[in-house]
Amino acid sequence: MFPFDGATRRRVYRGPDRFLAVNAAMRSWIAFEIRQADNHEPIGGAVTPETRTKPQVAIMNAVHDLPVLVARDKGFFRDEGLDLEFVTTPGMAQATTSHTVKFDSVFERPLDSVYNEGGIDCYRMCEWGIMKRAVEANAQGLRGRKIVALGASMSKFAIVVARDSKIYEPEMLKDKPIAVTPNNGSEFTTLKMMEGFLTPEHVKRTNVGSMLKRLEAVRDGKVAAASLVEPWISVAQKWGLRILVESHSTRSEAAGDDLDGPTLAKMFRAQARAVDLLEKDPTPFVHYLVRETGGLLEPHELQTWRLLHAAPQPYTRERFEDTYSWTVKWNMTVPGATYENTVDNRAWE
Repeated sequence: MFPFDGATRRRVYRGPDRFLAVNAAMRSWIAFEIRQADNHEPIGGAVTPETRTKPQVAIMNAVHDLPVLVARDKGFFRDEGLDLEFVTTPGMAQATTSHTVKFDSVFERPLDSVYNEGGIDCYRMCEWGIMKRAVEANAQGLRGRKIVALGASMSKFAIVVARDSKIYEPEMLKDKPIAVTPNNGSEFTTLKMMEGFLTPEHVKRTNVGSMLKRLEAVRDGKVAAASLVEPWISVAQKWGLRILVESHSTRSEAAGDDLDGPTLAKMFRAQARAVDLLEKDPTPFVHYLVRETGGLLEPHELQTWRLLHAAPQPYTRERFEDTYSWTVKWNMTVPGATYENTVDNRAWE
């Protein structure tokens, strides 16, 4: 829970230092930057959901947002006639992150809190995390959002163990704690990777913090294993940790009703151009990932073959039914949602 009530949770302005200034209690918990599209110039003046005119696009972990970062810095959004603002929020893949998350809450995390109060119009993360948020927001009386695309990033997650671990195959993790981010991609993909080896009651997850904290916990023998994304899988290999199992993992895009179909279509076309570059050669763009390690990894040490991207696509009814049923099966979201009240492919209409 936040250490303050909802009435004081967020008072926002754009100051000359380019950082969103937030209520003092919240400032110690989250800091994030707004940048003007492409030229990254400071923006001054007051901001409220009622007065801002530019769509605001979230950027968190590079592994989710690499096509957005490339499209922004290559000017692809501008080529589509878009004038966007980019809101950077802390994520568990960043070595500098200091926030913590709980198993029983997703809507009070940095990105979610900003979205709920109108400071972000669209964001992307793991497919199941987007599903949970799209399904449960309305039930909790929060700002609505729908799945508007199958996202562009499909880069890998991996479960790692210590170099001297006696665990050699996934089923040997029976009843042993795996460090994850609760209700986010690392937890969902851990379940996806483990369900072929263990029944649900024997897949144990725990929360020790950021990707860096997880690596340290595995190295120091505090947890049996950890679920990681790039660049942290490469850091784990550099440290000599052993990869037990890995899998590609899809992302989805969520947006509120403020973003119309034509605007989303332009955003997705810009991302598709970025994907073309990334699939030809991701090397020029690895700095986005490497910088999240705070100096623990050099660009040439990032295992780029784990990165995978494709143009955003419509979110089909079949995919919704399969993914939603799987999420409910694992008790990761509530039953009762429908394709019609959860998905909106307006970018393709």
